[in-house]
Amino acid sequence: MGLQHPLTPAAAALLWGFLLPLTAAQEAILHASGNDMPSPSKDYCMLYNPYWTALPSTLENATSISLMNLTTTPLCNLSDIPPDGIKNKAVVVQWGTCHFLEKARIAQTGGAEALLVANNSVLFPPSGNKSEFHDVKILIAFINHKDFKDMKQTLGDNITVKMYSPSWPNFDYTMVVIFVIAVFTVALGGYWSGLIELESMKAVTNTEDREMRKKKEEYFTFSPLTVVIFVVICCIMMVLLYFFYKWLVYVMIAIFCIASAMSLYNCLAALIQKIPCGQCMIMCRGKSIEVRLIFLSGLCIAIAVVWAVFRNEDRWAWILQDILGIAFCLNLIKTLKLPNFKSCVILLSLLLLYDVFFVFITPFITKNGESIMVELAAGPFGNNEKNDGNLVEATAQPSAPHEKLPVVIRVPKLAYFSVMSVCLMPVSILGFGDIIVPGLLIAYCRRFDVQAGSSIYYVSSTVAYAVGMILTFVVLVLMKKGQPALLYLVPCTLITASVVAWRRKEMKKFWKGNGYQMMDHLDSATNEENPVTAGEQSVQ
Repeated sequence: MGLQHPLTPAAAALLWGFLLPLTAAQEAILHASGNDMPSPSKDYCMLYNPYWTALPSTLENATSISLMNLTTTPLCNLSDIPPDGIKNKAVVVQWGTCHFLEKARIAQTGGAEALLVANNSVLFPPSGNKSEFHDVKILIAFINHKDFKDMKQTLGDNITVKMYSPSWPNFDYTMVVIFVIAVFTVALGGYWSGLIELESMKAVTNTEDREMRKKKEEYFTFSPLTVVIFVVICCIMMVLLYFFYKWLVYVMIAIFCIASAMSLYNCLAALIQKIPCGQCMIMCRGKSIEVRLIFLSGLCIAIAVVWAVFRNEDRWAWILQDILGIAFCLNLIKTLKLPNFKSCVILLSLLLLYDVFFVFITPFITKNGESIMVELAAGPFGNNEKNDGNLVEATAQPSAPHEKLPVVIRVPKLAYFSVMSVCLMPVSILGFGDIIVPGLLIAYCRRFDVQAGSSIYYVSSTVAYAVGMILTFVVLVLMKKGQPALLYLVPCTLITASVVAWRRKEMKKFWKGNGYQMMDHLDSATNEENPVTAGEQSVQ
């Protein structure tokens, strides 16, 4: 059964190098009403810059404005204003021909209350410098052209609109959910790795089995050189994704489906095999296979396929992605092994530099001034255009305008359950790398504890990871900007593990790893239990 094979480091390298920060959206509600009786109404999403214009926070406090359709007029000159005038109207215009701020100035001169720019593209909120248009005071917002067409078809031509921006709750529950998921995953993955180590120590009783076990472990063990090569691969993949996103994103999606299905199977199979009942077996080519594991493999494949088909469904697809992502992280943490603290320090330090570089340094290199990490988090689009620093527009295309890299834990904000659900779902995200990378250190600490007969390294490193996550959220709230979580997680975990080892006077053993001592201990134990056999072998 193919799902029994563990995930290869090559597939892992393609997926968990993308350390993506937490992000949020800027949206508002366009409440449109018709004048027929009974008066129909419908809510639509619009994007605006809150630093340019303030909107009321409730529908009751919003002002009713009559909507005027000027999508057939460029509105780049005063002569484009219709004879009937646009005073006290909210005018809808098409994107293009001239700068949208020039359109806003013309509309304001004509007495309009607001300018709504309709476009077929995926738009980011307007930003940048309005110094050349300092006299523009009216509301400027962006709506999807499909929404405007639906508005006319649903409500007719005589439409009144109200625009407001619901206030966000003071407490963001998504931080708590992400915190619980992250700490639970690293703690369980590390503990699972320790259980496997303990079972291996108990099961190995002869030299031949130990040699086979050693060969198996080396295949999944990162040496210092392997760590460096892995980080280089991550950097190359990041750059390739930035330039060839619309093709490589589908490769990443396919890899994630395969790897996550295998990971989910491995996680659930470990639980099912602990259940004593329902162990019906069938024979296939001389091998016995449990029927329940066959059904389990089908279930895991089905979950991955359903996610792949409905991955862009904002309402519920995130739940499947999170389930698959947690299983993926757990499987890697318990499968991939760092042999000693030296390898942990090299890996975490290099990936910390990698994270900081792609978040904070790349904005000085890219043409549009955006960091590569943030661009990949939001999903960069082909044919991007920069318009005087005010708006980044991505032309709508059938290739990959809405595809996102499935390498994050996603949790929708409270707006999902409110009127803001008409907009693209505002979510908080945490990259798999922010779970797996520190998780590998915690797994090493747990294995070291198992070999040393303690629990201090595992408990202290897990607590340090939780403190690092809390510190990340605090800085996120204070700076109101996405943060590279490894910037806080790596120092917290590495320093804590180092202090514990130093206080226990085990730094040398912790730095080099004590796996070799375990093997020596098993050799001596075997010789003590089988002295006659050992003597016979020496005579022979």
